[in-house]
Parts: sequence; C-alpha cells; structure tokens
Amino acid sequence: MAMEIPTDLTPEIVPLSWLLGTWEGSGRLGAGDEGSEHFFQSATFKHNGLPFLQYTAESWLTDEDGTKLRPLTVETGFWALERKLNDADVGPGLIPADIVPAMKSADEVEELRNGNGGFDITATIVHPGGISELYYGQIKGPQIQLATDMVMRGSQSKEYNAATRIFGLVNGDLFWRWDVAAAQGKELEAHASAILKKVS
Repeated sequence: MAMEIPTDLTPEIVPLSWLLGTWEGSGRLGAGDEGSEHFFQSATFKHNGLPFLQYTAESWLTDEDGTKLRPLTVETGFWALERKLNDADVGPGLIPADIVPAMKSADEVEELRNGNGGFDITATIVHPGGISELYYGQIKGPQIQLATDMVMRGSQSKEYNAATRIFGLVNGDLFWRWDVAAAQGKELEAHASAILKKVS
C-alpha cells in the first residue's frame, strides 16, 4: 500500500509520517488469552509544524461485541527523531525556536540514519496517576521498537518500572503491543495489544 506524505512536514517528521492521523480499533488486555478483557482505542498522531508528533490515545473497556462499558485510560506525549537539540528547537518552556529549522532538507535527515538503516527515536508518554515514561528506540520504515530508559512516578503512584512497545503498519492497519514490568525485579509481561484502522 502506497503512503502519501504531506507536503507541509518538517523534514525530520517524514520518517514518522505514516503514523499521522486518527486510528481506531479493538484490542485485548494481557496476552490476549481467552478470558482477557477487551478494549477499544482511539489514537491520534498530529503535527503543528514543529519537529515532533503529538500523540494522544483514549481507551475504553468493552464487551466482546465492542460495546463500550467504561473509560479505561488516556495517555499523551511527543514522538521525535533522536538528535541533539539546539537554538533551532523550542524550549525549555516557552523559549521560542529560531526561525530557521534545525533540519532543512531530506539530505540532512538522512545523516541521522543509524547503522541498522533506521532512525533512533524518542517518545515521552504521560499517564494519569503521576506516571511518565521516556522511551528510546528505532523506527525503520513502518516499524517501531521502543523501550523505556526511565519511568518517573509520583510519591503515591502505583508501582511501574519498565516497558517496551512495538508498532507496525500491516496492510494499512496499525498493529501494536505493549509489555510492562510493573514491580521491581519482575520480568516484562504482555500488557495489551491492538489492531487499529486509520479513520482520518
């Protein structure tokens, strides 16, 4: 399936451009075994001219037929190619970026390609309950692998120590899986997975 790349993207967003849009679909909690709870998710990736994607995902528990039972959770964050930030980048806070972007061409973005033929990326994802994840990973074509470098928890947050996520575009659908190590010293275990279709 051919991917159409918007013409107004900052060059370094192009490797992530296949994520853009709103995706909706169903999934299962845990390993997806019989008896695992079902959920529905709506996930949006959008850009505003800056060199990162804004991400939001809302999820609801459902019955087997997909009828929503109650809200499950919301997460939000930012995804970007990994590179050293400079005066051409916004922040911290409201410090404005220079008018000239850090990366002005596809050739400059190509210089970021890693030894595996992909691009190193970061994703910062924030959850209710005082939890924030910083992921590092790689995007290679329509495939993403992420692993937490750090999980920050508030003083009253539930225990949560590490996670990995994988995403892939298969026949136009977004497949993802999330593994979590909730307690210190615990191995990563299947947390959730879903298949989402692009709706806009």
